[in-house]
Amino acid sequence: MTDTTDTSTITSFDDLGIDADIVAELDSQGITEPFPIQTMTIPDALSGIDITGKAKTGSGKTLAFGIPMIMRVGAPQPKKPHGLILVPTRELASQVTSALEPLLKVKNLTAVAVYGGAPMGPQIDALQAGASIAIATPGRLLDLLERKALDPREISIVTIDEADQMADMGFMPQVRRIMAQLPEERQTFLFSATLDHQVGELIDKYMTDPTVFEVESDTETVDTMEHRFLKVHYMDKAKVVAELSRHNDRILAFTRTKAGADRVARDLKELEVAAAAIHGDLPQRKREQSLQRFADGAIRVLVATNVAARGLHIDGVDVVVHFDPPDDPKTYLHRSGRTARAGEEGLVVTLVEWDQVNEVLGIQRRANLNVPIVKMFSNDERLADLSAWEPPPEEAPFSTKSIKKRKRRGF
Repeated sequence: MTDTTDTSTITSFDDLGIDADIVAELDSQGITEPFPIQTMTIPDALSGIDITGKAKTGSGKTLAFGIPMIMRVGAPQPKKPHGLILVPTRELASQVTSALEPLLKVKNLTAVAVYGGAPMGPQIDALQAGASIAIATPGRLLDLLERKALDPREISIVTIDEADQMADMGFMPQVRRIMAQLPEERQTFLFSATLDHQVGELIDKYMTDPTVFEVESDTETVDTMEHRFLKVHYMDKAKVVAELSRHNDRILAFTRTKAGADRVARDLKELEVAAAAIHGDLPQRKREQSLQRFADGAIRVLVATNVAARGLHIDGVDVVVHFDPPDDPKTYLHRSGRTARAGEEGLVVTLVEWDQVNEVLGIQRRANLNVPIVKMFSNDERLADLSAWEPPPEEAPFSTKSIKKRKRRGF
């Protein structure tokens, strides 16, 4: 059953049935009004129903599954968590943990994040000390299960977060192995931006008569995003990003390769821009340090590979730059979703070399975007405020008729 309940009427967290101490903690953080996916899912989640939530990145999914789990798990026990949250990346594991820790504290509960790229010993010790919720990446969780450092028999509630990215990253076999070891009597949540293909198989196999909640949108792209496509020379690309950084506090730039991320960060530093790269070959400690420095404002440009596009949850990203155009519209949306989060405005800039124009036009068409690709150099004064500058509508690459035709066909 799919529920697209009208959430236009503002609902308070109190009205959703959330405990007063959790509401008070949310209020102290300035979180006073629930987002649509929270309004839709939390009441049923609290009642014990299996739920699937489909919503865009940055729509409040962490609290949508985190609050009900916190209210339903028991006190910490050695090696026997009651709740399990599966996430695709170590960054997301850390960030979900950070988001839920203040709410756990008011209930005298604890959580432990377990992920690869970090020493296993401290994670085993934390599980032995007792945790109500384990927040884990699939590979590390399987290692811990094999070592009997975590006993899954008491898990009564599980969340699969960013399920479509799990599929994209090839984690589905690991997820299936984990789910097969969990108690049959449990409540299961699944949250994702899309619910197709392998995600649908997870729902069919591991969930019991779930209600599917979907936040409807007229477009696949976030309404508060501004999209700009700049035709640039490859030798000028880093300078364009450097110029953007002089007028924006936080820029997240995406490259296709790890070596490319390192090179762009190095080029930006040579241009006297505080920048750092983040990708899978870097030690976890260095990745976390770079993320924290970016969040604190010490780094103006963070350069990331595609794998980080869905694992990074950072508030206040002013601009997302597709330094290298993505391979497909899905990746474009995932990367772009790092800005304009939770109702904020944001700018998405795609740098297009002369031989990439047709490729980018294909992505635009499939993403229902119709934005001119405008030639621009790094000394162009329009870079000072790209959001305010509107590309000439007469240069739009597609006719209105062709766009409407594709929408009717479901593209």
